[in-house]
Amino acid sequence: MGLFGKLFKGPEIDMEKSSANARKMRDLFNQAVPGGDRYQLIFGYTEDVSRFNYLLVHGSKTKIGNLIVGWEEESQTIAVVPTVPDLSGRGEATYYRRSDILKAYRNKYPNDAFIIYPDKKSYIGINAYDWLDDEKLYVYVSQPEELAAFTDFFMNRFAKK
Repeated sequence: MGLFGKLFKGPEIDMEKSSANARKMRDLFNQAVPGGDRYQLIFGYTEDVSRFNYLLVHGSKTKIGNLIVGWEEESQTIAVVPTVPDLSGRGEATYYRRSDILKAYRNKYPNDAFIIYPDKKSYIGINAYDWLDDEKLYVYVSQPEELAAFTDFFMNRFAKK
């Protein structure tokens, strides 16, 4: 690796911390979702915190809501559980079943988000990345394979306009 690679290499991912957080996410998700082990999981966040009783678990005025997002292939269901960046608490699960939603699609502008309209009055935008630096706002977890699997599920089995 040349000097350029050393200078501009991204921050190191702490895989031990990431794995510990993935286990905490699984525990919280399974507490909120009956049969939660059937679901694959990613961390996501939303700027639309109004649809969750987020102050219950967050206790701050931030507009960012941390989410544990699970999806289950057979039933084509997404279950979303709000949580906090240190994974010390959670809210209740909200379910999105493909057959029950008005539309779902991936929005590339202004940000790359998975958008679900369960009805004509509301929507949720789920943002998901491999991992994010600010641990005061986001759960620290590396998830490139999981994110690729969720993207495939969402785009090829769930999304509809």
